[in-house]
Formats: sequence, C-alpha cells, structure tokens
Amino acid sequence: MKKLFTVLLAVMMMVSLLSFASADDYTIKIYSNSNSPERVQWLVEKAAEAGFKIDIDDNSVISGDTQAIQAADEKKDGDIIFGLNETRWGQLINGEYANLKIIDWTPSWADQVGDFKYEGKAYGLVIQNVLMLYRTDDLGTKGESLHFAHWADLIDCGYTWYRQNKIGGTTNMNTNSAILYAFTDPESPAGGISIDGWKALWKYCANGVVFPDEKYGLNPIIRGDVQVSTFYSSSLYGNIDSAAEDPNYANPLKGTLNPENWALVDIDDGTYYIAEYLGILDKEGRTDEQTETVKAFAEWFGSAETQAAWSEEFDSYPCNAAAVEGAGYTEVPAIYSIKNFAMEPVKGSDMKYYEYVAAHSKEWTNIITNLVFFWADNAAAPSDSELDTLDWATLTQAAE
Repeated sequence: MKKLFTVLLAVMMMVSLLSFASADDYTIKIYSNSNSPERVQWLVEKAAEAGFKIDIDDNSVISGDTQAIQAADEKKDGDIIFGLNETRWGQLINGEYANLKIIDWTPSWADQVGDFKYEGKAYGLVIQNVLMLYRTDDLGTKGESLHFAHWADLIDCGYTWYRQNKIGGTTNMNTNSAILYAFTDPESPAGGISIDGWKALWKYCANGVVFPDEKYGLNPIIRGDVQVSTFYSSSLYGNIDSAAEDPNYANPLKGTLNPENWALVDIDDGTYYIAEYLGILDKEGRTDEQTETVKAFAEWFGSAETQAAWSEEFDSYPCNAAAVEGAGYTEVPAIYSIKNFAMEPVKGSDMKYYEYVAAHSKEWTNIITNLVFFWADNAAAPSDSELDTLDWATLTQAAE
C-alpha cells in the first residue's frame, strides 16, 4: 500500500510539473486594435522580459476595432482582448458575439481605474478622445479663434477641413459620433438621429478634403493642406514634436503644451471620450494553469508600472491613477481636461451618450454603408436633398 501511495504521489507530482511547464511554455494569443507595429514590438519584448510569451498581430494584419473583434470571434483562439472602446465592450460583455465570452476577473489594481471598468470583467488601460484642431498662422485662420457650439458647426466654418476616407476604425467612428451628438432623437427612424444630423454628416463628407492615402487627419494639417482637422489624443503631442524636427515639413505645427501656430477648436459640447479596456477571453481547451498564466499577464500589463512605461513610450494617458503619477504627469494635460459628452444623458432616453452610440452603432454603420458616405471622389457625391425622402427603416438594415 505504501509503495502504491508513493507511486501515485510521484505520478501526481509529475502531472503537476507537466501542467506548470505547459503554463510556462504557453503562448498567450492577443487580439487588439491598439496594435501599431511599434506597440506590438514593444509589448512582445517587454512581455518576454517579464516571462510571458505572446502572439499579437500588428495592424498590417488586423486594422481597426471591428476587424480585431471579428477576427477574435471567428478564430476562437484568443486569450486576451484589449483596446476597442465602450461601444464594442458593451456589445462584447452583453454577449453579442457568438464565440466570445469574457471571464470573471478582478486585478489588484482595479480600484485605480475609477469609473473606467466593467466590474469583474474588463478594466481601463488608456483614455482617448477625438480632437478638432486648427492652424492659427497664415496657412490657417490668420489669428482668428474658432468657437463652435457643436462639432457639426465645422460644416459652416468657412475653412477647409480634413475628413476621413473610410467607415471603419475607432477614430473615424468616434468622429462620426461627435458630429451626430447634437442631433439625437430617440423617436427618429433614422437610427435615433434626426434627418438634419445625417445632412450634417453628409456635408462634412461632401465638402471636406479627402486624402486617400491618409488614415488620420494630422499629416494634412501639419503640411498645411487643410486649415482644420481631427485626430485622436494619444500620440498627438509626440507626432507634433516629431514633425517640428523633420526637415521634410516646410511649415509644420509647432509647440505642444504651449502651441505656437495651432489650437484646439473651442466646442461648447466638449468632445467624445473613450477608454481602451483589457479583458480575458474564455477559451475552450485552456487548462486552469494556463488560465492563471493569462491572468498573470493581464495583471502585469494593466499594472501601474507597465502602463506608466506604455504611456511614456506612446504618448498616451493612463486610466490607472498610479500610472498617471508614475508617468510623470503633474497636472491633467489640456487635451484630457475637455468636457466629456460621452457621459452626458441623452434627452428622451435612459442612456448616456456612449450607451446610445452602442445601442445604435450597427444602424449608423448600415446607414453610412448603404448611402456610401465616404466617397474617394467628392465630385461623386449626390445631393443631400435626397435624404428627406429616403426609407430610413430600410437603410438602418445591413445591405443584402
């Protein structure tokens, strides 16, 4: 009996050792839209230094939040998902993706991220917002200050502006959400937005300047090709500083904390904020030990130390209060002190605006897709007067 017990104990120890070895050797599969090649390379290297093996595609493979979450849903091999925004996370946690489920998890730093969390599920990493900026020099307004009541006032500002050239992408969708904010109407059959709102977005597209090779709006305004543009907060300052030192730019934007020839448009409504979150996916066939390895990675990645380093490397603003301090911020930067209308209640509904966006995002995407808003050639844009007579209930449905 004693010999049998010894054999059984040896077997149990061997199984345990094999399980730990399996966990130690486990490659953590990550899906994200915060996946520029620089970010991916940094994360792979730093994770390895911390003892983790990870696999994450950069944006040459997966580009944008829609593609990231669809790839995770289709391949069913993910351990971690991070990035996205409240719209996608609301859909993800509410079970709108057939093959994706977020496991219960509470990291040690959960109390450091304030309201940026889905309690017990996902936690904020980085705060982002969309910004509208303009040149104040001779290539811009020549010293005139720009003040709008709403984002949509851009269409009547009298200056040239950049507009995006595609439907997808977190920044593009957030810009659309900012423009549509002033036109919410829960009774409207046009996806909860008044027809005037869709006319405003139409004019934004039809009269804006499109650059087929530009994903975002910073380079056109840095070059002086437009007077007003939109960009996201993360990396704004770093990109402006880099351009100011680049001899390829004849008249770049200058100054970050103290802008010299540019400014943010003063908009009464404020701006549309999002946070990028981190959650752990339920993966079939993953052992308990491997799951613990995945949790350990998530704990490490969202920690104050790692997020402070991420912030310093990529000019982003952490959700984690301790990471904010660790990254050397002594005050909230101007671009993060703007009023956040994503958290404002929508009149006539029981939702805040970010929830309203999540509830209607599919309808808005279908409308924009069905009407082909983002033309490569603005001359191809039909008249917006046609919007008055359209069958909006049909347009909110996916194209067949």
